[in-house]
Amino acid sequence: MSRHSPSAIIRADSPPGHVAPGDTITSKLRIGFGEDSHRTEPGGPLRLGGVDVPHDRQLVGHSDGDVLLHAVTDALLGAAALPDIGRLFPNTDTANRNRDSAEMLALAAHKVAEAGYQVVNLDCVIQAERPKLSDYHDAIRHRIAGILHLNPHDVGLKAKTGEGVGPVGTGDVIEARCVALVESTGESTVEA
Repeated sequence: MSRHSPSAIIRADSPPGHVAPGDTITSKLRIGFGEDSHRTEPGGPLRLGGVDVPHDRQLVGHSDGDVLLHAVTDALLGAAALPDIGRLFPNTDTANRNRDSAEMLALAAHKVAEAGYQVVNLDCVIQAERPKLSDYHDAIRHRIAGILHLNPHDVGLKAKTGEGVGPVGTGDVIEARCVALVESTGESTVEA
């Protein structure tokens, strides 16, 4: 059954402004945005994007604290208008204690597919003062691509510092953001 029951479908090739009262505008493409931040504490390694990066600090979270995979998860869920990561994997559930964020992302991606969408591409940003991530860039992209069954070329990744300013700049926090593009497959198994 279709995820949408519109009174009319306005296609991308419709003339501009061709929307009548009561029409529902739908598109095969949808964008989602996700962001997350976690504080750091002594210990290691640091897990980012499903990759263990040697470092003297680690992320603190109810799960494994992988801030990048959490941002990717929320971006995908948002693109499909599904409940966010906190609702799917609440920190009040002991089953999620120290849970692998890669597993959470894979489950979320399955829900996105059930809703009738496939991932087209991701664009991600990690904000961390330390460690320098250039040596791990390709490993992180390949790991995310592997979880989502994408070509690594479809996973954009940038690492930025805090320039010594604020909690990111002092190394107390690492933040991540992700924009995800998904496309309707027209094969939803979710009731509207």
